[in-house]
Amino acid sequence: MSDMFTIIWKEWKDSLFQGGLRAWKNPALLIGIVGVAWPLAGKTAWLGLSPIQMVVVLWVAFFVILSIVADSFAGERERHTLETLLASRISDRSILMGKVAIVVLYGWGVMVVGLFVGAAVCSLAYGQGHVLFYPVDMLVLTLVMGLLVGTFGATAGVLLSLRMSTVRQVQQALTIGTVLLGGALIGLLQLLPKGLSQAFTTDQVLLMVAGVVALVDIVLLALTLLRFQRTKLIVR
Repeated sequence: MSDMFTIIWKEWKDSLFQGGLRAWKNPALLIGIVGVAWPLAGKTAWLGLSPIQMVVVLWVAFFVILSIVADSFAGERERHTLETLLASRISDRSILMGKVAIVVLYGWGVMVVGLFVGAAVCSLAYGQGHVLFYPVDMLVLTLVMGLLVGTFGATAGVLLSLRMSTVRQVQQALTIGTVLLGGALIGLLQLLPKGLSQAFTTDQVLLMVAGVVALVDIVLLALTLLRFQRTKLIVR
């Protein structure tokens, strides 16, 4: 466990502390959108966290993850630091899980900060002296879905980053994959029977979606663990 936290701390420093103010630009911009622009535009209705609003918030977290996950191994390979990392005594699983964890926490953290800033903005702008907040059940479900969607994006990105030589190749593959996945989901929704949505409540549908995403996460994580072979990465 300590080895995994070592990797998390290393990735945290490489992602934010060594990039200067530029490294904080994109997270700050996205927090401003989720925490200020959208709450001011949606007013108190924003705090309802409807399924559409939830999807928008999750997309922001997913976008953050896609923007940094390509660097996980392909970036190390381009900077010629991968060999040094793999030559350390840190176990394969700790390296891999640390890489995945920091990406998930990064995207999830931006989402959480944006949500809480949004609640504060709504309270100040429209609360008339009262503290406004999200429904607890929808907030918890959003946070859980954020972790699940983040894990999906992180594991898929790390898997591609293990196989590809450059960050640009990984980013292009992730972009194409995201477009294809979005198109497939839209097509699937159109094929579903119209009466299906009336057979389940919104909470039930969201819980079923969470279960499917969790299952996909487990499969992707297992594939990533199988794909991570230190000897092959060193000689590549």
